[in-house]
Amino acid sequence: MAKKLPTLVFWAIALFVTAVFCWILSDIVWHGVGQLDWEFLTTAPLNAGREGGIAPILISTCLILGVCMAVSLPLGVGTAILLAEFTTTESMFGRLVRRSLDVLAGVPSIVFGLFGNAFFAIKLGLGFSILSGGLTLACMVLPILIRSTEAGLQAVPSEYRLGAAALGLSRTTTLGKLLLPAATPGLVVGLVLGIGRAIAETAALIFTSGYVDRMPESLLDSGRSLSVHIFDLSMNVAGGDANAYASALVLLILLLLVNGMATWTAKFWLAGRITP
Repeated sequence: MAKKLPTLVFWAIALFVTAVFCWILSDIVWHGVGQLDWEFLTTAPLNAGREGGIAPILISTCLILGVCMAVSLPLGVGTAILLAEFTTTESMFGRLVRRSLDVLAGVPSIVFGLFGNAFFAIKLGLGFSILSGGLTLACMVLPILIRSTEAGLQAVPSEYRLGAAALGLSRTTTLGKLLLPAATPGLVVGLVLGIGRAIAETAALIFTSGYVDRMPESLLDSGRSLSVHIFDLSMNVAGGDANAYASALVLLILLLLVNGMATWTAKFWLAGRITP
């Protein structure tokens, strides 16, 4: 019995976490599915969000997430390659960067929001805009993405590198054809975690992308994200709970779609690069 106790504890924890997730999901679906239809997805909010849909909010959310991923992916993967392949664990530079990333990963989102407002919105003159919000979210996502991708690269067996060197392959070819495809699971983990944090962020976007719920015409326009819209309907708008639940359901669906697309793209890329 004593040997089975740790297994039982782990199963109990897993079942508890699953039950909590299912309870939250069922509550959102129960209250939100009745409001969810094509008109809700394609019309603008009316009466402070109590009526109408979320079309401008949905577009703003996708644009903010697009800016975030466009900035964080190349920087994150490039930094992870630098740390894993060109920097030793004993070097002062590597230790300083890794420690800084670990600290940044635990910084509250409100601090990133204040930084984004001071630097992107005011110092760079971007104002309350989708671009400011996306760049702020990129700063939040980078620590998770870098550390996950670095861990994936470090997990690749050293035989890959030795074999590539014996065949006379360049470092660039080795990275592109062997190491990065083999480290894809770590990259996907960082990407999924980063997207999850970015798409559900509220505090940082209030100070950077703003509250405006009209259709954005460019990245320099202010835009309200789904998470900010849900917060506003729940806390500041009397009678807005129904649309808040429907917006939360759309946010969950969008998160599942983006995560599924990221996983599928990674598997497709991996299958195309590494063949038996």
